[in-house]
Amino acid sequence: MRPVQRVLDAATNRALEAARVLEDVARFLLDDAEIAGAFKRVRHEVAAAVDGASHAARIGARDVEQDVGVPIEGAREAVRRGIADVVRANGSRLGEALRTLEEMLKTTGDDAWSRVESVRYQSYSLTGQLLERLRPMTARQWGVCLVLTESICARPWQEVVDGALEGGVACIQLREKGWTTDALLARSDSLLVRAAKYGATVVINDRIDVAIAAGAHGVHLGRDDLPLRAARRLAGGSLIIGATVHDLSEADAAVAAGADYCGVGAMFETAVKPDRTPAGPAWMRAFVERHPRTPHLAIGGITAARATELRAAGCRGIAVSSALCRASDPRAVARELTALFPCQSE
Repeated sequence: MRPVQRVLDAATNRALEAARVLEDVARFLLDDAEIAGAFKRVRHEVAAAVDGASHAARIGARDVEQDVGVPIEGAREAVRRGIADVVRANGSRLGEALRTLEEMLKTTGDDAWSRVESVRYQSYSLTGQLLERLRPMTARQWGVCLVLTESICARPWQEVVDGALEGGVACIQLREKGWTTDALLARSDSLLVRAAKYGATVVINDRIDVAIAAGAHGVHLGRDDLPLRAARRLAGGSLIIGATVHDLSEADAAVAAGADYCGVGAMFETAVKPDRTPAGPAWMRAFVERHPRTPHLAIGGITAARATELRAAGCRGIAVSSALCRASDPRAVARELTALFPCQSE
């Protein structure tokens, strides 16, 4: 039975290690006590199922020096493009290890295999829940979206993001023109972790490749970016896709092509795009009348004072950059804006 005990020992260790990683993601990154507690119970249940009378035999059969699998490393073992990748990898590892435990326990006549089978099915569900927390995929009518550009932030970008999220901002769009792909991926990962604690959405400006690789929730496409229909073929249903529109013909085309939401602008003069002629609240009113059910974000020079004009024009959501990035107290500004534009269902 020594070979079987070696398998039981290795599979148990793999299962407990993977479950601990998933528990720590839920506990420390998402502050989700319910999912963290569920993965902790998975660990305890696995230990209880295999550590009874067989514990001493398992430990006695351990022989790392003679394990031919130690030097073998999968091609993707060193690649983790974000927290969602970590969850997927360890969820898969947990399920595989539990299946090995289940099958090996059957050969010993130990009915603990049925307990392990039950835990395995629980692990599939819990991993799915964890990924859902990291990736809220339902397109919503956001109330306020922060368009984040670090170079215009009056405070460290982390403080701007955290303050905005604490103030009720429901979406963050990462807009960093000229950044390298690696830099965008690293920043996207940080934003996804921060946003997940608040159930907020992260959208990448322009770069659909970065959005897919980072596991972001969406991508926002401008006039010179990949056409929306091509983006949808590339991403399928895995991304929320938004499009910037400047007039009704562009709005009609974007909605017909399947845009999940439209960025409607420019409303007012803005330092971010000084060459853009502002269209004002009248353009917002025209968009809402033409496409009343399409989620939208008015954009361009929006402040709390100007936001009231947009709300009067039928606007349901705004995207702001300077108003939050340059604020000395981003949380206070976010609260003021979200009081005018609360997040809504689709």
